[in-house]
Amino acid sequence: MSPPVVPPAPVPPAARSTYRHGDLRRALLEAGVELARDGGPDAVALREVTRRAGVVPNAAYRHFASRRELLLAVRAAALSAAAVSMEKELAVLPRDQPPLDFARAQVRAIGTAYLRFAQAEPGLFRTAFVVSSEDAEGEVGPASVGASGMGPFQLLGAAIDRLVEAGALEASRRPDAEYLAWSAVHGLALLIIDGPLKGIGAEAAHALGQRLIDMVERGL
Repeated sequence: MSPPVVPPAPVPPAARSTYRHGDLRRALLEAGVELARDGGPDAVALREVTRRAGVVPNAAYRHFASRRELLLAVRAAALSAAAVSMEKELAVLPRDQPPLDFARAQVRAIGTAYLRFAQAEPGLFRTAFVVSSEDAEGEVGPASVGASGMGPFQLLGAAIDRLVEAGALEASRRPDAEYLAWSAVHGLALLIIDGPLKGIGAEAAHALGQRLIDMVERGL
């Protein structure tokens, strides 16, 4: 008597190599953000994001026409992350302070959050603030902002406006003040993450940052 014929085991369906409509762009962007987080803007590459998303390289071009377009989208996401970091720092400030103290505390919170973001997410920080001559439009678009609808530079500008409103900064000294404050804090951030202060401890970096913010406020 012949042995019973055993039917072959069912072949499991192949893993999906594509995403439902509307999901692939998000998957590619998330992969790009992770690449930037690990290696900064130079690490963001179309071929690698498609590999991580599990699709063929040509699939990316339906959503990002070039590597530059992908990098700008990743940069917008990094700017948004920086803005959210600032908003969180602002959200915990006591609201019952005198207007002058509250205005100064907001400027301090913006600077503190900027430095903390640089140290916690150096790859995203480098990506957020890399601007080439082709991309000189700066932070624009809804993808670059936090819950407040403002990006990092706009949040800084609003905080400096409040210094004027509270009488801590003369209106005649207001024009371009955000560029002065930003330059100082950004310079320290780069010294800490990429420069000679790279080995400084977190506590020492925080103390240095607070002294710098004091200096900025006095100099505005």
